[in-house]
Amino acid sequence: MELGEKISNAYFAAKGRNGIPRLARDLQKAGTKVSRISVARHMKQMGLRSVKACVSDITYISCLDGFLYLTCVLDLFDRKVIGWSMSNTMTASDTVIPAIRMANRSRPFSRNMIFHSDRGIQYACKKTVNVLNCLNVEQSMSRKGDCWDNAVAESFFKTLKAELIYGTKLKTREQMRLYVFDYIESWYNHKRRFSALNYLTIDEFWEQYKFKKQGITNVA
Repeated sequence: MELGEKISNAYFAAKGRNGIPRLARDLQKAGTKVSRISVARHMKQMGLRSVKACVSDITYISCLDGFLYLTCVLDLFDRKVIGWSMSNTMTASDTVIPAIRMANRSRPFSRNMIFHSDRGIQYACKKTVNVLNCLNVEQSMSRKGDCWDNAVAESFFKTLKAELIYGTKLKTREQMRLYVFDYIESWYNHKRRFSALNYLTIDEFWEQYKFKKQGITNVA
């Protein structure tokens, strides 16, 4: 119980931004002998997760009148799509930058938050780098040849295509925009259940998280 209290105090002191390795290091520096495994076990029991990173990627959707490019930004804390854009072109101004701005409006980025993506030109270009710098965000990119670095974003697109695109008759871009909007905002972000969240919806996960956080704060 004493260790659990120390972990929760360290977690909330860092405003939920530190993951298991950093929390373990903070506790060790403060004189608490604890391993990463113990920190991970206690965090899981208390429902605590790091909130320090977002991931982003771009995919294309075939339509009757061409390709529709979908860019998404997901919060790794709860897998929610907090920012997205749909465009007819692949320029950074039409894809990545609008998605980043929407994500920042939805959940204002904290200083030094990690924004991860692949090495696509839309993410590496000067315009995107400048936007992230202005938001005081730490940009991270996948290592060359390592597709698993961006696995969460890839998984989202795989899910979207399996649950929506592949079972939908080919539509125009404008029609597909409505379908994708409804999927993200009505289904995925509020009603879909996630194995990573113990099969809770994102809304249910937040209710549980707030309840646990309140309980831990009261005990502390």
